[in-house]
Amino acid sequence: MAGQVHRTTHGPVALLEIDNPPVNATSQAIRRALQDALMRAEADPEIEAIVIAARGKTFVAGGDISEFGRKPLEPHLPDVINRVEESAKPVVVAWHGTALGGGCEIGLAAHRRIMARDARVGLPEVKLGLLPGTGGTQRLPRLVGLPAALDLIATGRMVDAREALAIGLCDLVAGDDLVGEAIALAMSLGGKLQPRLSLRPPPAPDAGAWEAMVARVRAQARGRIAPLKAIDLVAHAAGMPFAQALRIERQTFLELTASEQSKALRHLFFAERDVRRVAGIEGARALPVRAVGIVGAGTMGAGIAMAFLDSGYAVTVIEREEAALRAGAERIESLLQRAAKGGRIDAAGLAERRARLTLATELARLAPCDLVIECVFEDMALKQELLGALESILRPEAILATNTSYLDIEAMADGLARPQRFLGLHFFSPAHVMKLMEIVRTRRVSADALATGLAVARDLGKIAVTTGVCEGFIGNRILARFRAECEFMLEEGAMPAEIDAAMEAFGLAMGPFAVQDLAGLDIAWVRRKRHAATRDPAERDVPIVDRLCERGWFGQKAGRGWYRYAEGKRVRDPDVEALVRDHAASTGRRPVPLPAEAIQARVLAAMVNEGAKLLGEGIAARPLDIDVVLVHGYGFPAWRGGPMHEADSRGLAAVLATARENARRDGRGFEVAPLLEELAASGRNFASLNQREPMSQP
Repeated sequence: MAGQVHRTTHGPVALLEIDNPPVNATSQAIRRALQDALMRAEADPEIEAIVIAARGKTFVAGGDISEFGRKPLEPHLPDVINRVEESAKPVVVAWHGTALGGGCEIGLAAHRRIMARDARVGLPEVKLGLLPGTGGTQRLPRLVGLPAALDLIATGRMVDAREALAIGLCDLVAGDDLVGEAIALAMSLGGKLQPRLSLRPPPAPDAGAWEAMVARVRAQARGRIAPLKAIDLVAHAAGMPFAQALRIERQTFLELTASEQSKALRHLFFAERDVRRVAGIEGARALPVRAVGIVGAGTMGAGIAMAFLDSGYAVTVIEREEAALRAGAERIESLLQRAAKGGRIDAAGLAERRARLTLATELARLAPCDLVIECVFEDMALKQELLGALESILRPEAILATNTSYLDIEAMADGLARPQRFLGLHFFSPAHVMKLMEIVRTRRVSADALATGLAVARDLGKIAVTTGVCEGFIGNRILARFRAECEFMLEEGAMPAEIDAAMEAFGLAMGPFAVQDLAGLDIAWVRRKRHAATRDPAERDVPIVDRLCERGWFGQKAGRGWYRYAEGKRVRDPDVEALVRDHAASTGRRPVPLPAEAIQARVLAAMVNEGAKLLGEGIAARPLDIDVVLVHGYGFPAWRGGPMHEADSRGLAAVLATARENARRDGRGFEVAPLLEELAASGRNFASLNQREPMSQP
């Protein structure tokens, strides 16, 4: 049934309840029904006031995503919202659940707003490269002031009832009967003329508050268009007639809708949902998981434990030695304390999490667990021995997983009696914060086990991308090519700071060399030394990081790495740059100018080419899977939609040309992917490979 608006009468108050599950989106049917209900209530002489509420778990949580990118259908949402404000009878909106986008704007047009205690409200359009287009940029500043309005609009963040009341976004916070209290509020307003918010000037901000907020928004925009546009629109609320500013707002909304940034963010919006659909698990049953075991209480193990504790699981953490166990317990307790100090959990939540945590040194304590994840040192022999021991302890139906970042999971599965119950759950650090998880699918894993992994990831609030088995899986394999291309450019005349600056201008929060310093150069050095004996001598290799580590320059923690660090500041290091120049000269290559655009194009082509290889090998199922991994795990700018989407936007012919140059220059391992050649030759793009047909979703 199409969405509808139910009307009931409570004395002189008409209660209009939006009913369009699951999120009460403002579809055309809802817009028409709400407009009709408002007109009937206004014409009814027995009605003195109106309450707009919603049925189900939430108020209006946004627009109908099926209408994205299509010609808007009448009645348009701005017309419906204006009808709310222009009502001659008082209108009260009752917010519960989440009131987002149009749901917030309906409330802004009302004459009073009341919120449930656990409700949240916001204007998240900026996250899709858009801005409110139905009066939000003009009504919100008149209600809460220009600085607070710009903060909410430019960040897209939601506020809870307590904050909403404090800044004036709502008038009341309800007790246990939101609708009943909304009706009572409406009755108290009956027969009284209500002023329109659009006629009210914004309150004057404190001295310097507006300028400070503008500076913050500009600093955080990092290449995004919509937050910068928000500054101008919110400012119009103080210096322009409402009707004129509303027209500019609508025009800006339409321009942003057609922008490449918004198209990229909308692609990502759908991609984050499409990754949940995984082929080959039709009819699979996700097994119940209540108790989780984690072997290894280092940084990753502690973070994974925290993620499960936050989601209500019973967690058992194992370390083989008491000293390591004590250190792990301290790490977990530190995470718990940080969450408590930050207000994310209260004292009861802290105590309850501690009660669900068990720390021990005996593997046998894991016997009751439904899922066990090993997070020990990246050593194949160590992991194989541990997995064999775990399999002998666990129930046959329990799921066994590894958090390895690089090692061959198929080789791990070879030593197991029940390889169908084994898979990879690759968390990203910090595991309790990062949204991404790669679920590594071995050739023998059962559909039920895979469905269980996906269900657990969803329960943890993770965005889970399923990948096949190869070294580094999707993300780290592409990252290796990205880093290699950056290091190759050091041999051709570029300096680390120049490459970092180019990639930060591209949209990365930190350049690749600054990131390596932050993580610690010794981490990559250990891996390089481990693979030195098997490295193909014909492959191009840049040993500069070895030279840095041999000097003890391990990055920020050592005060020196690719950069020098003093008093928390990163500065270029002339010694490192001299070392880079000397090495470049030793290769016999002639230095060439590398402007920022050339650096960006080479890096993108390296990433896209490797992504095309992953697709061709069947490691990644769809280009959208690669985009989601790189955005949520590796800082690829979301407003570019991911590397594969960015390649489509630039045109595959141009990306292919750069990939060919990379291959000619960089040698073995960097050959152009046949799939990239094929798509460019046929005039198709990566988007044509995105499987959007319904697949199983656990």
